Amino acid sequence: MQTRAAILDGVGQDWKVETITLDPPKAGEVVLELVGSGLCHSDEHLLTGDMVLEAATAAELGLEQFPIIGGHEGAGKVVEVGPGVTSLEVGDHVVLGFIPSCGRCPSCSTGKQNLCDLGAFLLAGRQVTDLTARHHRHDGSDLGIMCCIGTFGEHTVVSEASCIKIEKDIPLDKAALVGCGVTTGWGSSTYAADVQSGETVVIVGCGGVGMNAVQGAAMAGAAHVIAVDPVEFKREQSQVFGATHTAASLEEATALVMDLTWGQMADKAVITVGEGDGTLIAPTMAIIGKGGRVVHTSVAPINDTEVNMSLFDLTLMQKELVGSIFGSANPRRDIPRLLRMYQEGRLKLDELITNTYTLDDINVGYQAMRDGENIRGMVMYDHA
Repeated sequence: MQTRAAILDGVGQDWKVETITLDPPKAGEVVLELVGSGLCHSDEHLLTGDMVLEAATAAELGLEQFPIIGGHEGAGKVVEVGPGVTSLEVGDHVVLGFIPSCGRCPSCSTGKQNLCDLGAFLLAGRQVTDLTARHHRHDGSDLGIMCCIGTFGEHTVVSEASCIKIEKDIPLDKAALVGCGVTTGWGSSTYAADVQSGETVVIVGCGGVGMNAVQGAAMAGAAHVIAVDPVEFKREQSQVFGATHTAASLEEATALVMDLTWGQMADKAVITVGEGDGTLIAPTMAIIGKGGRVVHTSVAPINDTEVNMSLFDLTLMQKELVGSIFGSANPRRDIPRLLRMYQEGRLKLDELITNTYTLDDINVGYQAMRDGENIRGMVMYDHA
């Protein structure tokens, strides 16, 4: 079949919208008609090169990251089912988890689906079923897909392992957000940071992921939720999602936390800035007190290895610095769980979408993200 998709040909280039060809699904795969896709910063990391392997490394692994269809935050309905698919049928509504979950590997079988072994193929850009392509340009050349799903297309072919079936009365445009940003942020606070009732929590960076870290901390019962962001619009919006205080910088937040806690400092901090930076670690570790925990959720440039922090303080104050992918959540358990919370009015999703764009305006949407104008922008598809 033919469909339209946004393609990135290389670092520093704009997204190009083209008509492409999809192969029929092979064993264990389905074809989806997508409602839209969130414009997440992780796709921007492809454009800037932060998530691009060095040429020698890619060649050694046999990977070709470009050209690639972006997008990893989407939802839609099943329109075709390949051989051997047992958990889905035509007409089912699904959210795409950007990390596949096979259900059989050691991580999945011990309740850590976000660390599924199939995640090793996220940058390979091919089907996790057999590492070949189903997406092609008009000349027949292969196209990669972001996180093995490629939601910057009106239709896509994906593995059954990437699909989480949801109830049909849930709006698909809102459900799409739970495939990445919502669960990653919410889980970073509730799971990775393990925020407890009455604690003081600092969220550093309030974009699509950070705003949900704010929401998660507030829902967990934190007494103080301090949202840190240089953009005034984001600081204002953070209060809608449960922030009790805001600060424009870590320096400003440190003085605020010291005052709020009578010098005891914060219990937890979550770093959710658009681009991870090793220089942020030391001041964030300093904002937590004895026995405190910092969660690093941001994606840093793939080749960055330098981090500034006090090892003396780490040991003597018994602090923790931990990483988290997908908010340390389990896609098959937590995506339906969060959507039920939305239906019950306890989780805010509608308020996250600042602006929507057509597929042809995807570059406009990403510029708005860079300019700090969106909490979450979304590309919406018109199948009429």
